[in-house]
Amino acid sequence: MRYYTIEKDGAERTAVSADGKNLYILPQFSDMNDLICRGGVSEIPEDAQAVGPDSKILSPIPRPKQDVLCLGINYAAHAVEADRFSSEAFGGDRPYPIFFSKRVNYSQGPDAGIPSYRGLVDSLDYECELGVIIGKDAKNVKMEDAAEYIFGYTIVNDVSARNLQTRHKQWYFGKSLDGFTPMGPCIVTADEFSFPPKIGISCLVNGEVRQDSNTGNLIAGIAEIISILSEGMTLQAGTIIATGTPSGVGMGMTPPTFLNEGDVVECRIEGIGSLRNIVC
Repeated sequence: MRYYTIEKDGAERTAVSADGKNLYILPQFSDMNDLICRGGVSEIPEDAQAVGPDSKILSPIPRPKQDVLCLGINYAAHAVEADRFSSEAFGGDRPYPIFFSKRVNYSQGPDAGIPSYRGLVDSLDYECELGVIIGKDAKNVKMEDAAEYIFGYTIVNDVSARNLQTRHKQWYFGKSLDGFTPMGPCIVTADEFSFPPKIGISCLVNGEVRQDSNTGNLIAGIAEIISILSEGMTLQAGTIIATGTPSGVGMGMTPPTFLNEGDVVECRIEGIGSLRNIVC
C-alpha cells in the first residue's frame, strides 16, 4: 500500500493507493500519524472516497510528532567527500553510528519550495535519504526483530546549511531551518520490500545526476539503527528515521557547488518514487 497526505478542498486528508495511481481518501483517520498508530488498512475500504485531479499531494507526515532522527556519514563514499570538505567537522574515526536530530515544524511535499535564506545561508545543500517510518512503539528491540517495527518507507531530503552546520560545531541548527525537510511523495508499506531494502537512491539537480547509489551500501543498517536507538529511548509509532545520504552532495564536489534560487532538486528512490522541490 501507498499512503499519501493530500490537500482537498482546503483541508489535509489521508489517502491510500494500491497501485500508485488511483487515490482514495480514508475518512476514518484524522491524519497520517493516526493511521500509522492504527496500522493502516489491508485493502481499500468501501467508504473510501476516490480522489479527483484537483487534489495536491503534500508531505506524507506534514507535522511529525517528534524531531526526525538522522544518521550522519552513513555511506562510505560520503564519508570521504565530507572529510575533504571539512576534516574538523566531519573527519575522525567513527566506530559507532553518528546520530543527530532535525527539528521539523512543517514538512513540505513535492513541488514545494526550499527556502534559500539569503543573508543567513551561503552553502545550501541537498541530501537524498531513505526515510524509515516506525509503526509501533519500539523499546529494546533486537536486531533480528527490527523489521517487525517498520511501518514503511519514504524519501527525505535532509537539506543542510553547511556554513551553519560547521560554524556551530554541531549539526542541529544547520539542519533544522524551516523548510529543510521535504518528504514524500508517499509512504510505501514495508511489505512491498525485502528486508533490508536494497534499492536505488539518487538525486538530480537541474536534471544532472549528482547522487547515485543503493541503500544496500548503508554502513549502519536499518536493523542496527533501530536496535541501538531503542536501547535508550522509546521510538514511538510515527517516528521518522533518515538513514543517511550517499556521496555526491554539493559540498563534496570540486569545487563545492551549492544550491541557488531556481534550482530544481529531485530525489528518487526505487519503489517509492520522486520528490521534486525548487529552491526559492
